[in-house]
Amino acid sequence: FSVADTGPGISLDEVSHVFDRFWQTKKTARLGTGLGLSIAKGLVEAHGGRIWVESTLGQGATFFFTIPGHAG
Repeated sequence: FSVADTGPGISLDEVSHVFDRFWQTKKTARLGTGLGLSIAKGLVEAHGGRIWVESTLGQGATFFFTIPGHAG
């Protein structure tokens, strides 16, 4: 799955922190708790999946996640 936006993008030094608990970029600090992406990561990984982000400044960001299928 993926979710993309056309916002300002995420700088390379910030990409490594976006899934950290309570981390917020200085531009949007205090607009939330900094837990949403950390919770999403925990849920995806608990189901054996992977979550990541790709971004280019000025061109937005795309968040991806995979969850393996189960035979049944």
